Amino acid sequence: MTMKTPTSAPTAAKPGQSPTGTLKYDDKVVQKIIGIALADIKGLLTVDGGFFANLADKVVNTNDVTSGIDVEVGETQVAVDLQIVAEYGIDINQLYQRMKDVIVKQVKEMTDLDVIEVNVTVTDIKTKAEYADASVSLQDRASHLVNTAKDKVSSDDHEPNRVE
Repeated sequence: MTMKTPTSAPTAAKPGQSPTGTLKYDDKVVQKIIGIALADIKGLLTVDGGFFANLADKVVNTNDVTSGIDVEVGETQVAVDLQIVAEYGIDINQLYQRMKDVIVKQVKEMTDLDVIEVNVTVTDIKTKAEYADASVSLQDRASHLVNTAKDKVSSDDHEPNRVE
């Protein structure tokens, strides 16, 4: 006969005492905080997700603010790696400093985690016009072609048939 050792059930916190527990953040949460925080940085055209992420963005118009943001989240600290496309003509060192300031501030305010490292790789520079042209997805182009074809068919239906 096997005897079981009685186990004690978790006890409720005593009055005036805080309950115990932990608070953890998934990497995706910190990535999203950073992605949203970087959205309005002047001179930063995009955080670059690499070839396959960029290809996916070209096929379908997406708004994944975490693309191109890698983080390592510990219990109290975060390390961040970013790949970016900067605007041609801007001071990239100042851009890097603005990015670090915003990332450190937002992550600290929202999670109380300390950002200990921000590594940025500039993968490309483009003018705003080049970036806008490159940002049009295949989905957008296909929609434009369909609408153009519909307009053509519609205008052909309204023209009288000509016999020549």
